Amino acid sequence: MLTSLKIDNFTLIDQLELSLQPGLNVLTGETGAGKSIILDAIDTVLGGKASGKLVRTGEKKALIEAIFHTPPPVADWLNANDIPFNGDGLRCSRELTTGRGSVRSRSRLNDVVVKKNQLEELRQLLVEITAQGQTVQLGSIDAQRDWLDGFAGSQHVKQRQAVAAAYGAATDAHQALDRRRRAEQQRQQQLDLFEYHAQDLSGADLQDADELDRLKQEHQRLSHSVELQKQSYEAYQVLYESDGSFDSCSDLLGRVEHLLSSMQRFDDQVTPVLDLVSDALAQVEEAGRQINTYGENLETDPSRLAEVESRMSFLKQLCRKYGRDLPELIEYYQEIQVALDALNGDGQSIETLEAVYEEAQAALIDQCSKLTKLRKKAAKHLEAQLVAELKPLAMERVKFKAELRSASPQVHGADVVEFLFSPNPGEPLQPLTEIASGGEMSRFLLAFKACFSKVDPIGTLIFDEIDVGVSGRVAQTIAEKLYQLSQSRQVLCVTHQPLVAAMADAHFHVDKQVVVAGKKKTDERTVVRVTGLDDDARREELAQLAGGRSHQEGIAFAESLLAQAATLRQAE
Repeated sequence: MLTSLKIDNFTLIDQLELSLQPGLNVLTGETGAGKSIILDAIDTVLGGKASGKLVRTGEKKALIEAIFHTPPPVADWLNANDIPFNGDGLRCSRELTTGRGSVRSRSRLNDVVVKKNQLEELRQLLVEITAQGQTVQLGSIDAQRDWLDGFAGSQHVKQRQAVAAAYGAATDAHQALDRRRRAEQQRQQQLDLFEYHAQDLSGADLQDADELDRLKQEHQRLSHSVELQKQSYEAYQVLYESDGSFDSCSDLLGRVEHLLSSMQRFDDQVTPVLDLVSDALAQVEEAGRQINTYGENLETDPSRLAEVESRMSFLKQLCRKYGRDLPELIEYYQEIQVALDALNGDGQSIETLEAVYEEAQAALIDQCSKLTKLRKKAAKHLEAQLVAELKPLAMERVKFKAELRSASPQVHGADVVEFLFSPNPGEPLQPLTEIASGGEMSRFLLAFKACFSKVDPIGTLIFDEIDVGVSGRVAQTIAEKLYQLSQSRQVLCVTHQPLVAAMADAHFHVDKQVVVAGKKKTDERTVVRVTGLDDDARREELAQLAGGRSHQEGIAFAESLLAQAATLRQAE
């Protein structure tokens, strides 16, 4: 229940504080007096669309604060969302700040900043605003389905949750199957590619990562074998065995060794030098023998040179083809062999996944069927109850049907729900928004809310000129219906009907006033004021609403309305 509303700098309101009562609260005033601004403020503080136009001209900031009584569903929601709550009530505020052509918005619940989606959730538990122009929402097939489900009660809600769970399982199974099918297609493509690469590389005998380097060395040797033989022979002569035109290295070292040996007989200090020369002589002689062997074994082999050149060309071409050097190419060949083993494995069977999906789809269809049965039952109850609510509203022979049509299974079931309506005998049932007049829509909305009042947790119902276009007996019946609704929840109603206003538990008058906003008399501003009416003021207001009478007749009529309302309230 909305207990108080505080508004600062919101459109035409400079400052306003309004305390609301349990039961039926009505707002009256001339057309354009600003009654709808009050409702706009309530809508805005609960997350409604905000724009810079909502901030009072000349101001930078607007603030709306609403305090609600918190029944258990609201308290549970606050606890679930970690909003502090001490049982004193819920303070909901929204601040709008303009700047640079835009508006910034910040919402708080008990001083905790919250997001818009949180407010939207909470709003479903606090307030519902109904206006005659709500035909777009009433015409929504999805909204009509949700209303029928909401009317049906807890068992229905559980079944819808079961459908949602079954739909989720079927969706997951279908996605798993789809992924496996795509994976199979990709697997086959990958398998074909890897098999081609494996076949291409298997004949290349790729084993040694250093093969290209070795082939390059062998190619250099084979290409220069004659020069190498000649140079090795020359080196052998220099080291070990000259042709007599010069002394070889071993001859010279032999002489030095002989001299040092002779010197050693007289002085042992030359022994280390003798050892060095002896070692050097031995190494030179060994080097000579090895270079001689190298030269003797070095042969020119044109066929082997051709083989080496061919192998080198093949390996280089293969590396360019795969964009890898030889070590990387060998590693890739090993990887695709492992990948081929994995791709050729059994993996997860498509047939198994198809069976899982079929089972999940069958379970979904079964849960949808159960939901359809509950919806048909709920539809009959709604039809009977709504017609019963409409008959006292001068629609004695109205027909209404909540029609169900089959559809493909979805998260919300396998039904299309559409409200069909016939206000006059002999007229066929047609979609509600295509046939109902403004007055008929007013009465339908009121009856509709009356039906849902027993199952809807919302604490405050707001009706914006729901009684437009009706008069006389129908207006009286609407007044009685609003009062009946106010016995189980708070009702706030904007009305022009004196019959409705007379039934109120609290009556407020809304009007526009021109005030001097600055030091000069010409600094005038228009503001909206709301005044709670006492008994005398209320009689005056009802007389004004009745109109068309002298003042005395108007007052007398107002007193009769109040007396009649008191009798009706006592009867209720």
